[in-house]
Amino acid sequence: MLDILRSDPVAFFLIAASLVMAISMHEFAHALAADLQGDRMPRAMGRLTPNPLRHLDPLGSLMLILVGFGWGKPVEFRPQALRSQRFGAAAVALAGPFMNLLLAFIAALLWVALGTPRFGTEGLFFQVFISLNVFLAVFNLLPLPPLDGSRLLTIFLPPRHHRIIYFLDQYGFLILLGLVLFGGLAFLVPFRDAVTDFIVRLAGA
Repeated sequence: MLDILRSDPVAFFLIAASLVMAISMHEFAHALAADLQGDRMPRAMGRLTPNPLRHLDPLGSLMLILVGFGWGKPVEFRPQALRSQRFGAAAVALAGPFMNLLLAFIAALLWVALGTPRFGTEGLFFQVFISLNVFLAVFNLLPLPPLDGSRLLTIFLPPRHHRIIYFLDQYGFLILLGLVLFGGLAFLVPFRDAVTDFIVRLAGA
């Protein structure tokens, strides 16, 4: 990110603005999903708001600027307080990636409705915003703790394979860190591009 700031300040601020909105709305969606299912803990902690100041983690934001990889402040909730004991936690987890895909689709609709050309600052913003939101959605669906996709394992894995969940709970973060540091997330790019293309086409671009 610092290299982008030095070489293209406009692109840096477009990416920064996109990330702030994408991460904040992602976490807000988690809080809203928990609240709608009866858990008032996120509301009590002030997380039921799209205000970025409630969702950005200082260290995670700094890491985004320094190394291009960071995180938001996780939304705490009580699975036992959700109406559905089996699917509730997964619904809360999926709300974040779903929000990112929804934001990408809304941005694509606005891009088409406004007739914004692909070139220029406005067109670049729409492209960056859509692409980043799609990537965050795809990335967070990886079945590695602490990512949202890890919640799905408790639903789809039969009990006899739950030792996989225990293993990932212990080593999932280290595996994720290794993927980030050594470029292992490159395999997500084709998925991001395919989903982005589908959303843009669906919006009529």
